[in-house]
Amino acid sequence: MADSVVDRRAARVVLLDPDNRVLLMRYDDGPPNGRHWSTPGGGVEEGEEYPAAALRELAEETGWRDIALGPEVMRRSFQMEYAGTIVNQRERLYLARTAQRGREISGVEAMHAADGIAAWRWWSLPEIDETDEHVWPPGLADLIRSALAAGRPD
Repeated sequence: MADSVVDRRAARVVLLDPDNRVLLMRYDDGPPNGRHWSTPGGGVEEGEEYPAAALRELAEETGWRDIALGPEVMRRSFQMEYAGTIVNQRERLYLARTAQRGREISGVEAMHAADGIAAWRWWSLPEIDETDEHVWPPGLADLIRSALAAGRPD
């Protein structure tokens, strides 16, 4: 069964600041993932629910434990490389907000190094539209626009 692909559950947070900029983390992976920007998040642990995993991962990657999770805005499934093997990632994304513009991340540098997070920054939606960088998930700016148009998150 060398061709079987393992499922991996993951939860991510689409975190917006007051200017509707989104926090993205950069990974400089080799093929097949390559260099890409992604919302904070990661694997769901055994017995853990998706929302709890989203908040735990956000806290691990930012140090922030004061973020309230908003609604789920996307479910997707795709194949990617994780820990040296190809997995079928079953991922859920949740909206959230911080009241601080351009909030700084500090105190988690060792975690970033261990997880392969090479950089982080706040992106405006036009910047995402115009970049040549790979942003995961594809269509993130439009997903955010749709959520904002629907009045979420407040």
